[in-house]
Amino acid sequence: MDPMELSAEERWKKAKEICFDLLAARPRTQEELRQTLKRKGFDEETSETLLGKLDKAGLVNDAEFAELWVKSRQANQGLSRTALVAELRRKGVDGEIAAQAAEVVDRETEEQRARELVRKRLGSLGNVDEQTAIRRLLGFLARKGYPQGLAYTVIRDELREYGAEASMLDDVVPD
Repeated sequence: MDPMELSAEERWKKAKEICFDLLAARPRTQEELRQTLKRKGFDEETSETLLGKLDKAGLVNDAEFAELWVKSRQANQGLSRTALVAELRRKGVDGEIAAQAAEVVDRETEEQRARELVRKRLGSLGNVDEQTAIRRLLGFLARKGYPQGLAYTVIRDELREYGAEASMLDDVVPD
């Protein structure tokens, strides 16, 4: 179905239905809705008018979306502030709004989450040498967006706590 073949009223109803269906599943950014409508063939005027009305009605709010996204992704995925901001930017959230939302994850919270992730991962590294364990843990935390200095400190401390030497990280100076 090409939305442009519909009357203006039918096109409006269909676009609104698509947006409501998406918003019923989970909160969305304006950009996510915009891209979906574009992909489905809706004209820019219909999309922008509808998005403006949804924004005024409080149904689409990028700042609220960013806050919810940060809480969820940090708790469930253990992502760092840097990774959270990058994800929000990819979803079309303004960089300033994304950075502000990620501020709820302070350095202490970020470090604590990194420690939890490393502890969880240590059990599966039982039979590997120190160098391999460190390499795997550094890669794991890097993929989650943690700064290298924080990763070194956390891994060194957690390996020692776990009973490993961690001597390879003794000379590393954290950020």
